[in-house]
Amino acid sequence: MRASLFFAAMLAGALTGTSAQADDATESIVVTATRTPQPAYKTGESVSIISSQQLETQQILALTDVLQELPGVSIVRNGGLGQNATASIRGAEAGQTLVLIDGVRINDPSTVDNQALLGDLLVNNTDRVEILRGPQSTLYGSDAIGGVIDVLTRRGGDAPFALRASGEGGSFGTYRLNAGASGNLSDTEYGAAANFVHSNGISAADARSGNPETDGYTNSGVTGNVRVHLSDAVSVDLRSYYTNARDDFDDNFVFVPPAAFRVADSAAYGRNTLAAGYAGLNLDLLDGAFSNRFAFAGSDSHRSFYNSAFDTLHKNSSDNGTADRFEYQGTVRPFSADELTIGAEYQRIGFEGKTFSSFAPAAKDTGSSNVASLYAQNQVTLWDRLTLTAGLRRDDDREFGGHYSMKLAGAWSLDEGSTVLHANYGDGFKAPTLFEQFSEFSNPLHALLPEVAHGWEAGLTQRLFSGTVVGSATYFERRTDNQIDFFVPDCFSNPPPDVCRTRPFGYYDNIARTEAKGVEIEATTRLSDRLTLDAAVTDMRATDLTTGLDLARRPHLTASSAITWTPVEDWSAGATLVFAGRRFDSAGEVHPLAADAVVNLFASHRLNDWLEIYARVENLFDVQYEPVFGYGAPGRAAYGGIRVVY
Repeated sequence: MRASLFFAAMLAGALTGTSAQADDATESIVVTATRTPQPAYKTGESVSIISSQQLETQQILALTDVLQELPGVSIVRNGGLGQNATASIRGAEAGQTLVLIDGVRINDPSTVDNQALLGDLLVNNTDRVEILRGPQSTLYGSDAIGGVIDVLTRRGGDAPFALRASGEGGSFGTYRLNAGASGNLSDTEYGAAANFVHSNGISAADARSGNPETDGYTNSGVTGNVRVHLSDAVSVDLRSYYTNARDDFDDNFVFVPPAAFRVADSAAYGRNTLAAGYAGLNLDLLDGAFSNRFAFAGSDSHRSFYNSAFDTLHKNSSDNGTADRFEYQGTVRPFSADELTIGAEYQRIGFEGKTFSSFAPAAKDTGSSNVASLYAQNQVTLWDRLTLTAGLRRDDDREFGGHYSMKLAGAWSLDEGSTVLHANYGDGFKAPTLFEQFSEFSNPLHALLPEVAHGWEAGLTQRLFSGTVVGSATYFERRTDNQIDFFVPDCFSNPPPDVCRTRPFGYYDNIARTEAKGVEIEATTRLSDRLTLDAAVTDMRATDLTTGLDLARRPHLTASSAITWTPVEDWSAGATLVFAGRRFDSAGEVHPLAADAVVNLFASHRLNDWLEIYARVENLFDVQYEPVFGYGAPGRAAYGGIRVVY
């Protein structure tokens, strides 16, 4: 309760500013919410935008570091930089969040739950990130139960050539090099970048439990984004993304009386590569009243695991995932107040998993699936104030059959946009993963059904003092049925179930039901022309409906605050605070994790028109905590660097 009152007071303070704030919060254009450019306030959705300016000002390295500042988003990372990281949006599972990079799905089909490898997603030539909260399967299909994270890279600009490069170093033997170029050459917009990051790291297993060995991380990657205008009506898009990472981690366990196992040091490490690409043809007809997009998008992932503490064999497993997707999207604008979007998609995904052991022959699991989809959405604006959106989608999956998803949304703008009321209802679903369907733990009794979610929200956005302050509050609920979980049969009963002959260690089944409900509150203001304050609080309860207990690693209360100060034109400084309340590490409310609050500082100084120096301190007060039971978090750390913008 004391924490809740503190953060309520923090928000109240953010809402008392009375100086010049731009109207950006209500005029921002987003694409993810409707798959067409729209003012954010007209979508009826909860959408957050992270700009390239914010990423540079706060000197963000890993995308998860800034995602945790958003309302409704909870980040869990098993240790330091590069360790396994997951995002939960409004209490959803990690694999129930869809992640896109320049329109390409990067959720990995070779993982158990089809989650994206967020630990390897670093900030490299990122122009903006749009985060859409709530079920979004009407436009995006499977995995979009919690929401969608859409990363967009830099392309084009006002000049034929612009260069951005930076280098930094600091604590834990960490250094980063990054260089990118973008520009506009007549009929060609382009952007490309490369980055390299290395860190000696900290011990993934909590060093306070006697784990001195550090777990390092190395990541190199490139991005490319090109649009060629063949004519006023025809253009071609080519996009690419590649990352290659090695991460040391700990997979040993030791028994800690009276009845717990804690992770301990080991020599284990993994290698992850991801290649993704997009090729699209854009065709605008009828003076832009009928826009068409034909595209192919694909991804190829490889993950290998070495030196397990439980096997002396050097290479323990290898997992490969592929996804190929053909898309068509058409947008018809019969008149200015009506926009109809239609689409068709076909996707094929596959995986191959190999395990190697000193104690048994090598094993291999393979599987594939395909799905064909149709969707339609209509958005109508009435009286220049009321925007209504309705959408419907049909997915036909080779394994489980057909599934429908629906979306209804509305936004009502009052007082010339000073007050915006919004509400929506949305369906989400998640197809059974390939691992759940085709591994040695697949269900031997029946085909798995998709996880199905239904959610709604209602909220208010209020602009005060001529737009200098913007505050919002949103209430949301979501229920998920047919959730897939691991089931272990009682094979010691007499007689044991027949399934024990083929699945003695268990199998996946649709046995779980969950619910999440809560409130998100945001405020942003400029206390003066040089001082900006943002704050967000989420109060949420995510529950297992079978047991009535909290879901693992979902704090009831999360909050963040960021302040940015520009005392003079060439100087900038600021701080962020991220708070996560008490939660449990395991299902059944086992292994409680204490609340934690981490403060970061950042500052920069522009030496001239093209050269800037910067520095930051992370975890200023050296807070010691476990984000996951048995795993540590980085202590106080300092970094400094130089940035060239030409």
